[in-house]
Amino acid sequence: MHCTRLAALCWIPFGVGAAQAGSSAGPVPVERLAARRAALLERIGTGVAVIASARLRSIDRDHPQDSDYRESNAFFYLTGLEAAGGRLVLIARRSGPDSAVLYLPQPEPGHARWVGTSVEPGPEAARLSGVSDVRAAPPDTALPLGGRGRGDRVPDRTLEAELAALRQVKDEDEIRRLRRAVEITGEALVEAMGQARAGMYEYELEALIEYGFRRRGAERVGFPSIVGSGPNGTVLHYDENRRRMADGDLVVIDVGAEYGYYSADLARTIPVSGRFTPRQRELYQLVLGAQQEAIDSVRPGTDLGALNRIARAHMRARSGGLCGGLGCDRHFIHGLSHWLGMNVHDPGSYSRRLEPGMVLTVEPGIYLPAESLGIRIEDVVLVTRSGSEVLSSGVPRTVEAVERAMAR
Repeated sequence: MHCTRLAALCWIPFGVGAAQAGSSAGPVPVERLAARRAALLERIGTGVAVIASARLRSIDRDHPQDSDYRESNAFFYLTGLEAAGGRLVLIARRSGPDSAVLYLPQPEPGHARWVGTSVEPGPEAARLSGVSDVRAAPPDTALPLGGRGRGDRVPDRTLEAELAALRQVKDEDEIRRLRRAVEITGEALVEAMGQARAGMYEYELEALIEYGFRRRGAERVGFPSIVGSGPNGTVLHYDENRRRMADGDLVVIDVGAEYGYYSADLARTIPVSGRFTPRQRELYQLVLGAQQEAIDSVRPGTDLGALNRIARAHMRARSGGLCGGLGCDRHFIHGLSHWLGMNVHDPGSYSRRLEPGMVLTVEPGIYLPAESLGIRIEDVVLVTRSGSEVLSSGVPRTVEAVERAMAR
């Protein structure tokens, strides 16, 4: 635990409470929260960082069908709390101890009758977050953003960049949450494979998958589910999911459950009829081979650009006549990988070399609009000291495994 600079941020209370009340993910251990705050202040050096919580959405003005509160990533990452209107103030000093103050709003009378109970200023919030100094929130203008011995406020852009770099390497609690998010997504995806059939609408398959998420403990989807059949499978971020699936279609399913604020991201391509045609099979195996070569190359010290070049070179060298005599890699129209974490496209530099604890996707694809044919295969990979671990390895991926899953 990294607490050398910040005694106040490393105060660890006796006992653990449910900071994420009701979630099967449970609370973030306070020692992890303390280590994250200390690491951020180490990166800042000197100055005042203010991290705001998310706002409550209005069921009248925003999206009534999606009105649940989701905390801002930065605030949850550093406090483990869900507290609308909260502020975390971190003060890094050149000399003397760093400090943290957590400001939480006092609920208005009758507030709980409308929206339920919330975390209030006091010992409970201190116990859950590991921040010993918890106060009632004053107006924003009254927050201690400067003054003798404190330094200037850290610019938001600088703070975002430092947090992004910190979040690129996951700690054990983050990896635990990501593992479960991937497990939930994979299990729901396999169930849906066995129920897909011609005549079903894309949204029916979407509903089956998302039901599978929720009944396994996911709070929400990490991003709008993509279920694109036939021509819709060639549209990268298609999420209307309104088409009726027909025999002969391939269906690109790209989905992710969010568990404890961490999102999975998996894609599989399945034949509605239950079996790939010979051409579909050849193209699928080309994509699969490119993905496997890239996965085999994941290890500390390489980078996403190198993995992308490896996958494209594999696809180009083995295309044969599948794409009219030219390499099929010209139909691979997106990047191979992105970071994964609290965001489905987690922030962080794409040029940074891989380190143990980083989590990325590997997702090559081929898209042929003229044939109404799209193929994408996406898995989640954890970088380890000796290489990598495919967190989604239990989800059918080969032609034979996909066809067996659909035959069930």
